[in-house]
Amino acid sequence: MSQPVTWGSPRAERADAARNRRVLLATAREIIGTQGAGKLTMDGLAERAGLGKGTVYRRFGTRAGIFQALLDDDERHFQEQVFSGPPPLGPGAPPLDRLIAYGRARTVFLIGHREIARAALDGREPVPAGSQTPMSRVHIRFLLGQICLGSADLDVLATQLTAALDGPLLLYLSSATLSRTAPQVAERLGSGWEDLVRRVCAQTVAGPPSDEIPPPTAATGHIGA
Repeated sequence: MSQPVTWGSPRAERADAARNRRVLLATAREIIGTQGAGKLTMDGLAERAGLGKGTVYRRFGTRAGIFQALLDDDERHFQEQVFSGPPPLGPGAPPLDRLIAYGRARTVFLIGHREIARAALDGREPVPAGSQTPMSRVHIRFLLGQICLGSADLDVLATQLTAALDGPLLLYLSSATLSRTAPQVAERLGSGWEDLVRRVCAQTVAGPPSDEIPPPTAATGHIGA
């Protein structure tokens, strides 16, 4: 669904570059919010932000790059909520509750960003689920490790559950259900995720909640997984 997003804090930027980035992203959100994603252009963004066209092209490269940057920015905020926000999405709740909350929140996130995600692809094929180490698989594997699942192959199980949260699949399901609003679609898919997880973890005993965060080294995440 997107290019990899680094797990952790973004790399350091010069003060002026960081300021320009904040201005451009805020302006892009204003344009999308008032006119829709289809009206966002490189030249239009530069003019409305009061910055040179060269600055916009150097920062984003292409129109799709603007949407990718918006997704990356929101993804980092989502990750902060998962790893340091309030429970049950964040630490402090039983692992089963956190696993359910994660799937529900991820579904809402993906459906809420479906227009931006499509624009970020710009004709490119979505990154295949599992082609790298998506944030979802790492986090789901971490939570499964805290639940007593006997002899289950947790690596395989984590991969299979991650596939249930695959971005392109959710985008397809949400766009195919034209008669429903986004919140209704998100609730239906979120309920399906909870049912799936409870069935997988049936007759297991959840371990004690943990504030431990999976090591961020060598881990990257996809928006769509």
